[in-house]
Amino acid sequence: MLDPAATEAIEAAIAGRRSIRAFRPDPVPRETVERILDVAARAPSGTNMQPWRVYVLTGDAKRDLSDALLREHAGASSDFTKAEYRYYPAEFFEPYLGRRRKVGFDLYGMLGIRRGETERMARQHARNLVFFDAPVGLIFTIDRRLEIGSWLDYGMFLENIAIAARAHGLETCAQAAFAPFHLTIRRHLPITENEVVVCGMSLGHEDRDAPENRLRTDRVPASEFATFLGWDGASGPERG
Repeated sequence: MLDPAATEAIEAAIAGRRSIRAFRPDPVPRETVERILDVAARAPSGTNMQPWRVYVLTGDAKRDLSDALLREHAGASSDFTKAEYRYYPAEFFEPYLGRRRKVGFDLYGMLGIRRGETERMARQHARNLVFFDAPVGLIFTIDRRLEIGSWLDYGMFLENIAIAARAHGLETCAQAAFAPFHLTIRRHLPITENEVVVCGMSLGHEDRDAPENRLRTDRVPASEFATFLGWDGASGPERG
């Protein structure tokens, strides 16, 4: 059994995780990144397949990729802006539409971006492509021959990275924004044809002065999304 302090620390690391959208330039040692990835790789995966592959960028490698992505973003070339998989539904519906709108309105409100200011919205979206100025950028891929089960496993790996990073005083932002630019990414990274670009992630020290990092998203409580069966609601499992 974990002692209460350890339990509290684990819960705080999970509950306090946020998508950070502005980072300080302070470097992160390679050994720290490797340690985070080693710990994250303890994520469960069906028959221990471990479907993740990670490209870790910093310095000139990260800068060169971001410069190329920004050029493609500015040109909005359809050849370079189509992901190999669909992240969102073709048409949003409730309750997901309302949740999506709220986080967007809240974020843009903190940045002073008003409805209809499409140019400013595009500039903010482009911030994804420079990893929000984090010193470390990660690009994640998966073998395209794998099935949806391995994608489920991948999500647990990504979450592990975000939590393990917090143990080192670091923060993250997982970013689907990279997936549509997979052709550009392939020109800069040794990604094989069998690999699909899943997403990117920013890793570094949070810029606590940035207004966008004040965003706190809502979460629906378990009582609204979980169905409990076989419990009497007060004293534990029902007894026959």
